Amino acid sequence: MTSARLCNRAVFAPALIAGLMCATAACGSGTSQSAATWEEPSSYSYTLRSTEGERALIGTFRVSVEDGEVATAAGLDDSGRRVVEQNLDAVPTIGELLDELDQARQDGADTAEIEYATDGHPRRIILDRDERAIDDEAVYVISAYQPDAR
Repeated sequence: MTSARLCNRAVFAPALIAGLMCATAACGSGTSQSAATWEEPSSYSYTLRSTEGERALIGTFRVSVEDGEVATAAGLDDSGRRVVEQNLDAVPTIGELLDELDQARQDGADTAEIEYATDGHPRRIILDRDERAIDDEAVYVISAYQPDAR
């Protein structure tokens, strides 16, 4: 009886490790089947939490996009409110965040990663153009994404 359990564990453990390695590799690559099919709708809303670095865009925002442009943005914390009051144009659409990711990759950034939600929309973008530089990082977390049902 003991040898049967050891045999099952001997087969199960490597299979589990292989599965975890594949899942980890997929996450690190920043690709997903559903992500390849996601297209930014012309109208939607989402919550953006932007952190890291000394960027002009630090804070949490509720954003509404209409016809491909930010129509309204509300700062949900002190930093977000300051950004909206001083420069509403600094608040991006999801498409603009994807453009920033693409540009970082083209420029050879040390880190330019993306994670997707199960429906395919981006849910986290992590950028670090130069890992030796201080405060050039950006982390964007996208939540409460709602496409407009027009």
